[in-house]
Order: sequence, then C-alpha cells, then structure tokens
Amino acid sequence: MRHDVIPLDVRTSPAVRQQRVKMASSECPRLRSISAASAVFLGLFSFLSVLTSGSCDEQVPLILWTSEGAAAPRQFPPTAGHIVGQQQLATYLEKALDVGPRNVVLFLQDKMSIEDFTMYGGAFGNKQDSVFPNLEGALTSSSSPLVLPAVSWPASNAVIGQLQDQLETSPLYMDPETLSQLRLNASSPALLVFRLPYGIGADLMSAKEVLSGNDEVIGQVLSIMKTQAVPYTAIYTALRPSREAASLSMEAGLGGGRSLLQARGGYRERERERERQRKMMEKTKVYAPVEFKKDDSSCILLWARSLSVSILRNREWEEHDLTSSTFGDSATVKLDGSECDKTRARLVLNYEKVLGHKSFKVVFAMSQRYYKVSARRWFTLDTVQLEYDGVKATFNGSRNIYAPAEYSYRCESVTSFRWPLLTPESSKDPAIQWRVSFKDFQIQGFNVSGGDFSYASDCAGFFSPGIWMGLMTSLLMVLVLTYGLHMIMQLRTMDRFDDPKGPAISVPQTE
Repeated sequence: MRHDVIPLDVRTSPAVRQQRVKMASSECPRLRSISAASAVFLGLFSFLSVLTSGSCDEQVPLILWTSEGAAAPRQFPPTAGHIVGQQQLATYLEKALDVGPRNVVLFLQDKMSIEDFTMYGGAFGNKQDSVFPNLEGALTSSSSPLVLPAVSWPASNAVIGQLQDQLETSPLYMDPETLSQLRLNASSPALLVFRLPYGIGADLMSAKEVLSGNDEVIGQVLSIMKTQAVPYTAIYTALRPSREAASLSMEAGLGGGRSLLQARGGYRERERERERQRKMMEKTKVYAPVEFKKDDSSCILLWARSLSVSILRNREWEEHDLTSSTFGDSATVKLDGSECDKTRARLVLNYEKVLGHKSFKVVFAMSQRYYKVSARRWFTLDTVQLEYDGVKATFNGSRNIYAPAEYSYRCESVTSFRWPLLTPESSKDPAIQWRVSFKDFQIQGFNVSGGDFSYASDCAGFFSPGIWMGLMTSLLMVLVLTYGLHMIMQLRTMDRFDDPKGPAISVPQTE
C-alpha cells in the first residue's frame, strides 16, 4: 500500500488565511496540522507547522504507536491549534493502555519540537533526506498510531509518572545492549525508558546527525522487541521544546511548489541574539561543567561556582582555589583515572602544584542502587578523596548527598566544616587536617544525556531558617497568650463587700 503526503498549499485565499490566523492567535499556538491521505497511516508527517504572529515555544510533539498486529483503540488527535494538557494526555494514555499492550517502550528525548520533523523529516516531498526512516516504518506498520503535535512540556515531563501510576510498575532505564539481555512477558507490564540526546547549536547538521542517531536507536530497540515477539506500546516525546528554532529559509522545487521555513527575525537577528547571550555569559562568568565521556557519550557532569581546598599548617588554614584550574577556557585539569558504568561512577580531577604538593587529585566516587521502600533507584556521593604524595584523605558524603538516579544533585554549599555535608572517614583519617568547600555545587554521575544536567534534586530542607524563625515567633506568641488566659482564669472575686447602709467592715490587724 502506498501512502502519500498531501502537500501544504500556501496559495490560499485571504479569507482562509485570516481565519487560520484568528484560530491560532486565540490559542497562542505555532503549530498547524494537515491530514494524511490514508486513514491507516496517521504518521508523523501528517502534521506540519506554520509560524503565526503569536509565537509559543512551550509545546513538544508526542507520538504513540503499537507493535505490528497488536490491538489498540483508535484515538483521534485534537483539533488544529489545540494544546494538549496534562489531564488530557493522561486520558489518551489511559485509553491506549486499557486495550493495547502494557509493555511500554518510552523514547524520552531531551529536547524536541515539531520543527525537527518539518526540517529533517522530508515533510515537503524530499523523502530521501528524512532522518526518521525507522520511526516512519513503525508508524506505517502500526494499526492505529496517535500523533499529538502540541503537548505542553509540563505534561510531557509527567509522562513517566503517569505511566508508572497506570502500569503500577517502576521505570527501567535501558539501552539497546541491556534490552537484548532482558526477557519480557506479555502478561506482566513493564516500563522501559530510553533517554535520547539532542544537540543544538549554530551548526544545524549537528542536530540532524543527532536525530538520525536517535532514529537508529529506535530502530535497534524495535528490532529487539520484534525478536522477543512481545507486543508493546511505544511512545516518542521530549522533556522540553527545543530552545532555538531553526532560522533557515529553504526552497524546494517540487512540481513548481515552494516551501518556506523561516523563523521570525531572520538569520541576522538570531546571530545578534546569540552574540548578546555570549557576552552576558562572559560577564556573569558562566562556564561549562566538567564533562567526562565514555565511548563519545557523556557519563559524568560536575559544576561549581567555587571549588577550594584548605590545609592546616602551623595552626593556620592555607586555602587554594581550584575554580580557574577546573572550569572555563583556562582550565588545566585532567580527568585521567575517571570511569563509569551502570552502577558506579568515579570522577578524578588531576592537578599540579597545589599547596606545595606536586601531584594532587580530587576524586568523587558515586554509586547507585535500588531501594525497595521508595521503589526507585537512588545515587549517592559515597566519598570525596584528596590524594597527594601517596596519602588519601577521605570524606564521607553518603549520609547527606543523594538524589534519584535519573536526577542530578545540587546544593548551594557543600563543605566539611560549616554545616558539613562531608565528614572525615574516621578520627584518625588525614581528612581532619583538610577542608573542602564547593559553592553552587552540582553533580550527576548516571543517566547523563546530551551533555546537560537532568532535573536537579536540591539539598535545601523543608525547614529553612526563615521557617524556623516564623515557627519560633508563633510559638512564643502562643505561649504568651496561653499564660495570659491562664492568669485571667485564676482571678477570684471578693467574698465580702462593704455595705454603705450597714456597719463598716473592720479587719483586725492581727489578721
């Protein structure tokens, strides 16, 4: 069966264009969809976008399909211009899982917008340039795929939680290698999450190559699922929209037609905006995090506004700032000795000539494990070690520094001396003569995707100093009020009164 895509005809009447702009401005959308010719193939390229006068960057597409031969309810996408919220998305997922397979494969990309498909998906007839052949093939073989062009990104962020509640199972973060070793059961629901990166920047080819690589991962996963002969429901979406829309004007001659893809403001305006942001970053000293890669993929990320160590000598603390040697263009730190895998991560920062030591290392050792009480995986910063001249000073951080395995950890201040989160391993450990201090500290050793930190789990507790002050003041006022009421209740009236018509009351002095 051949499925053709209906081309988008821009030669419409002024009345039709006015009606479209009016519909778009009322919902503040930037996405527009057109229908496909075939009722069976409700694929991704049935939806194209046009930029209206009211531009919004808060939507991501979501694509849902089932394996070949699997039964699934036919669901219709919302009307053009409608943005799917969290509640409506939950309804779509609930209907799909009530009838369809309950083995869910979730492809969760860092960033994605509908423009990624219009630019790189061959949406205007240039099918040979499409970077989504595996995705398009999966949609073709599915009996009833569902394409939602505009889903609010807070709703897409809640997809994992919604699927976890409906399937009553915890998510498993996988890759194609580990999936091949896993045996699934059609009668037992499973939630398999595959994180996909997204590269953006001035070079548009980099984004195209990343999307092509993600499509290859999708193809590998679907091939493995097909060999296991287990029906499944697949979902492809993103955590947030692409921050930068492509500013590219393209003309494709196809039967005399012309397609225009051009962001508002044009290329020069975008270049000026990028230059302004670069200058602002230089003024605020915002630099990239330390990134350790394994097999050309990000594995560990570390960032801090300030990183320093101090040693006690002659009853005085000597401090050395490692920030400039660790971050920025002048960084000289080396990551030799760093390693990572699925359960353990080790980041080694190698320095030279620190506080009189020729060789100096700062080692962050992390691990993750599954906890039955919370029914999820957590990672902990087990130790922070200072290695110098064959001596190891070990600080323990596993009691205070932890976060869900798919999150990063962030804290405004991580020190070993003032409200310490890092404590010496023992009273005899060399760490007792050292101090470490990290300001605006953030670290992630697992599930790193695209070179960006995941959602941060902050160390700030529920009871902040301001909350404690309010509680103590309220408690003091309650105590004063209670004491006053108690004193009022203890008042007693006199049992004898002076009668002006009778004899005067005399109180003997002896009484």
